[in-house]
Amino acid sequence: MEKIKKQLKSVRFRLFITFCIVIMFLVFCLIAINRLVLENFYMYSKTKTIKGVYQKINAYYENPDLNSNLESELKKIAYKNNFDILIKADTNLIIFSTNRDFLDNLEKITNIMSINEQLKGDNIIYKDENMQIRKITDNTNNLNYILLTGKLVNDYSLYIRIPIAPIEESVRISNEALVLIGFLTIIVASFAVSFISRKFTKPISELNEITNQMANLDFSKKYRITDFDDEINELGRNINTMSDKLEATIKQLKENNKELEKDIEEKSKIDEMRKQFISDVSHELKTPIALIQGYAEGLVENVNKDEESKKFYAEVILDESNKMDALVKQLLELMKLEYGKREFNNKKFNLVELITEVIRKCHVMLEENSIEVIFNQNEPVYVYADDFYIDQIVTNYFTNAIKNAENINGKKQIQISIQINEDKARVFVFNTGKNIQQDDLDRVWGRFYKVDTSRNRENGGSGIGLSIVKAIQTNYKNSYGVENKENGVEFYFDINLSN
Repeated sequence: MEKIKKQLKSVRFRLFITFCIVIMFLVFCLIAINRLVLENFYMYSKTKTIKGVYQKINAYYENPDLNSNLESELKKIAYKNNFDILIKADTNLIIFSTNRDFLDNLEKITNIMSINEQLKGDNIIYKDENMQIRKITDNTNNLNYILLTGKLVNDYSLYIRIPIAPIEESVRISNEALVLIGFLTIIVASFAVSFISRKFTKPISELNEITNQMANLDFSKKYRITDFDDEINELGRNINTMSDKLEATIKQLKENNKELEKDIEEKSKIDEMRKQFISDVSHELKTPIALIQGYAEGLVENVNKDEESKKFYAEVILDESNKMDALVKQLLELMKLEYGKREFNNKKFNLVELITEVIRKCHVMLEENSIEVIFNQNEPVYVYADDFYIDQIVTNYFTNAIKNAENINGKKQIQISIQINEDKARVFVFNTGKNIQQDDLDRVWGRFYKVDTSRNRENGGSGIGLSIVKAIQTNYKNSYGVENKENGVEFYFDINLSN
């Protein structure tokens, strides 16, 4: 139903209806004009003809040389124009007649009354001194005629009769033919108008479809320019130009919007990073600043006058300053990793060699804590990553294992192993000791979170190491985690294998 309503409102339908109404109006006008004008025009034409015949007959009698051909000429004229011609002398002698019936009818009219009394004045079509043309009715035959009566130059009386019935019949036939022609014209014109309206409205419909798509920001469809350089082609060309410019403008706006969003996101990240950094630094530096402040005041006030005490105070201040420096550097590194500000220098290297070096660097700590390390990987494992950050992950896992390793079954032990899985290598670092509580398994990756809050500042660490591991693995989109085992805790992380 909606489709039908839409079609009825379309330009094509209205154009079709308009053309049909105009054609029908023209046909009806022709029929009306034919009915009203044709008979009068025909009467006027015949009147003019019989006046010419009257003048021609007069000319024959005025020129005696032409009189010999008068009878044959009159017969030709009468036959050609469907006339009845009668010429009569004053003595009622018939000089010429083309129709006996006309002669009898004329005699009958003459015997009853004179012609002037028989014919009404309001039927006069034309009149001058020598001639009258009237419309008369033959009551005997119930026929109408045009009758010319006139005097010739030789005083002969001339009568010319034209029957009106053929004129009326011609008008009737003409009207019927015109109605039929009009009906056929309307049918043919309907098909023609339908084709023409489709021809004219097709490009308009196409332009409408293109503009609808443009309204929905779809600029893929273009108007096909034809060979005709008309207004519709010009409109289509302008719409194509507008479509291209709009597409380019919107594309540019989208790109600018993306850049603006990036800038806003970047600014938001920087602001967030700044706030987080200030918060973290202010939180973690309270204790070392208090220590430095206390020992510095002790030195200034000369609390202990001996050199050994002064040296101890100075060493504490230096140690706390170094810790503060290391903490700030770690926080900066963590911020850069978390907010995507650090670029990785990826390369191929031997993971086994890197782990071996980390173990070697921690040799003193292992001996101090009497920890046994098991790492039986002899074959090289080549991976692709930034060796600096992988070294940080391994070092963080390994130092955490050293700090948390406890004596189980008479020994402290750390086990390191590598497992190859398709395109990844997974590194496991296990240490004997207590399990981490279930609630703390996810929290260990947060900033400054320490499982054992009772640890002193000397051995407890800053609580940032595992946060750095999380940030590095998040950047690489690789897995990491921690699991409780039967006699201890096991940390792991994935790294991409070298192709």
